[in-house]
Amino acid sequence: MSDNDQQLRVSKIRNGTVIDHIAGGQALNVLAILGIDGTSGDSVSVAMNMPSDRLGHKDVVKVEGRELSQDEVDVLSLIAPAATINIIRDYEVVEKRRVERPSVVVGVLECPNRNCITTEDEPVDSRFAVGDDGVRCEYCDTIIRDDLPAHILAE
Repeated sequence: MSDNDQQLRVSKIRNGTVIDHIAGGQALNVLAILGIDGTSGDSVSVAMNMPSDRLGHKDVVKVEGRELSQDEVDVLSLIAPAATINIIRDYEVVEKRRVERPSVVVGVLECPNRNCITTEDEPVDSRFAVGDDGVRCEYCDTIIRDDLPAHILAE
């Protein structure tokens, strides 16, 4: 059997988003960022730890019927900085772009510091500076390095 015979074949989606070049093993975190837990009826395809020339191993997520917002892409870039976003319409790629890590993310992460002004009943959106080793709350200087998806604000 040749390598071509062993390739995974996943059907094309009519409309939606394909997130490619996610670091191997991170697809479930991507789903968490997108708020996809299997209960909403979203049609989702996930391929994990696929061979990749660029990453060694990669994950791919296809979400039918949904185009990602810029806020979602910004947060996604924190755990999948090499990801490529493909917008699909009528089975064709109409937009393809690599994610870019923003310098700041606003209103998408919850500060783990219970004393931070953003976690109280104040009308203050969270604001995190993005660094190479994590994100830092610009109000209380708390740094989040691990388990970023657990700090995503519920919509």
